[in-house]
Amino acid sequence: MLTEQQTRPMSYCSDPYSYRRRQSHEVHVGDIGVGGENPIRVQSMTTPRTRDIEAQVAQTLRLVEAGCEIVRITAPTSADARALREIRAGLEARGVRVPLVADIHFSPHAAMEAALWADKVRINPGNFADAKKFAVQEHSDHEYQLELERIADKFRPFVERCKERGVSMRIGTNHGSLSDRIMTRYGDTPLGMVESALEFVRMCEDWGYREVILSMKASNPKVMIAAYRLLAARMDELGMTYPFHLGVTEAGNGEDGRIKSAAGIGSLLEDGIGDTVRVSLTEDPEFEIPVAKELVRRYADLHDGKDGSSTPVLVDSRNPFEYSPRPTREVALGSHALGGGKPALVFVRLDGALSMTAALGLNRPIGRDALRPDALVLPVHGDADRDTWHNVRLNSGLMSTRPALIASVTDGLAMGIVADAYHVPLLQGHDHDIARVAALAAESNTALLLEMHANTEEPVRQATRHNFPVVAELIAYAQRAEEIGVARLILALRIQDRAYRIRAYRLLDSLLREGRKDWNLHLVVPPGGDNLIDASISLGSLLCDGIGSSVSVDGETPHPVRMRLAFNILQASGARLTKTEFIACPSCGRTLFDLQSTTERIKQRTGHLKGVKIAVMGCIVNGLGELADADFGYMGSGEGKVNLFVGKTCVEKNLPEAVADERLVVLIKAHNRWIEPPEAGE
Repeated sequence: MLTEQQTRPMSYCSDPYSYRRRQSHEVHVGDIGVGGENPIRVQSMTTPRTRDIEAQVAQTLRLVEAGCEIVRITAPTSADARALREIRAGLEARGVRVPLVADIHFSPHAAMEAALWADKVRINPGNFADAKKFAVQEHSDHEYQLELERIADKFRPFVERCKERGVSMRIGTNHGSLSDRIMTRYGDTPLGMVESALEFVRMCEDWGYREVILSMKASNPKVMIAAYRLLAARMDELGMTYPFHLGVTEAGNGEDGRIKSAAGIGSLLEDGIGDTVRVSLTEDPEFEIPVAKELVRRYADLHDGKDGSSTPVLVDSRNPFEYSPRPTREVALGSHALGGGKPALVFVRLDGALSMTAALGLNRPIGRDALRPDALVLPVHGDADRDTWHNVRLNSGLMSTRPALIASVTDGLAMGIVADAYHVPLLQGHDHDIARVAALAAESNTALLLEMHANTEEPVRQATRHNFPVVAELIAYAQRAEEIGVARLILALRIQDRAYRIRAYRLLDSLLREGRKDWNLHLVVPPGGDNLIDASISLGSLLCDGIGSSVSVDGETPHPVRMRLAFNILQASGARLTKTEFIACPSCGRTLFDLQSTTERIKQRTGHLKGVKIAVMGCIVNGLGELADADFGYMGSGEGKVNLFVGKTCVEKNLPEAVADERLVVLIKAHNRWIEPPEAGE
């Protein structure tokens, strides 16, 4: 039975089971309104040197043509900030009026100059008149307050200028650049990120200035999601309604960067959090815009904030502010282990006629990482499939790496089939007799995967106890199987509508927490949802909440494509590392080398390493902090010069770029993290 619960003391959204956009007040960025009743805005950042006026104008024009609504430009010095005037003049001469945002780090003087020419100025509370040297210095409450007063003395003139000129501000916290003062008191945590921003917000409010947008960026989607949720909850407690800018910083490039961004940004947009977005890719910025627009498009018809319910929410047993997976039972699937805190597994489903050739072909290694499915879900529709099943099982036993074989059956077809697990599809609203399959699974101590197919594709926007009968039905079948004696249960939902799918899985997980059930959940993206953005939001948002012990992406695209997508989503969500993890910033006018070609070069040399995290950073702005989250770091230190890091320790300084790649490989080898790449064709 579904229960209701009083609103939590700390609530990050009105209801995690229905869509309602977070209410914010409108902030103007030039002629563009952000927050309030406005649609979610799309923005990006230019990459040329700021004082290269023609290059800045040309790239900004390309961004606007692609659909970018707000353009950010780095302003490391006062001279760079003054260049914004010429950039704007160049755009207006070509008939383009787009809001320009100055990106400020370290220099209050540059911020003061930027407020004369920009429509908005972004400051980072971690380095605006504050220090980042990885120094631990304890402060008494009195000393801490004195530090805030010192910062306020430098911050107030800038705020007063913004008020005077009608310029808005983004207080943009980065996980990689929290100040030493914040780190010492709050640690390298989402709480530290939130408190860092709130200190500056309180100053702005004391001085009567509310034209502020906030962001909580991190390269780790789990950290980023937790920080934004905590900020939303704290704002709600404090009666604040500032708009939010969303982004996963240093997401990287290619498919990996898009997946990581979709998982982090999409997870928050699903809960109505976010008023403007930027997808940070290590590519030319105009390639960011289609991804951002595709993310935002999904919520365009919901932007009025009136689609949700203000009634008491259904049970939510998760802790949404930190990663806390529900304890699950470890289940043996052939030679693989599912649940029990083990890395998530990837299932591949064979639809249509069962054939030995097709089934064994699904186990071919994919790509340079030699990825194979951990389990094959194979249909058994009749007697002919029984014979094929036994041949598949016999031949799969000869493989060097055998996937678990899961027989997809109805109750009668299971008889006589030996499998690593049985999969029983259940149609919502129909009576199913699963007793014989459950008895067989119990007798042989075989895992049982129960998958409920919802019979609706209609999106559910308001949560009531009647909106999720699919969850109650599935739990009822699982309880029946457990009573029969099945010890190893896996539950799955097959739901077409993505928003309904995410919220139903959340509710299922919450109810299992409440009932102290250690059953595992298998996450399914059904046909039609197998494109990169949809699958990344569906799987990534749940995995980042610790929901899901295994995943499968079904659809019409070839199985190698779907399988690689599943593995890459697990990687981006931190649920399983099967290749090198790259943290790469998107480049800007501060970058001290060609970041795109450098990142690709390093990927070619090191992309075969499994479980190694490498950061490629163009400059020091977020570099030191994000490098600290990596095993090895490669950071620009000057024109054509590179510093190499192990963690946050710089071990080689000012290397010529021509030798830095090889020195990075030597460094990885010296720390026993190197393996030789596979030979061509291996």
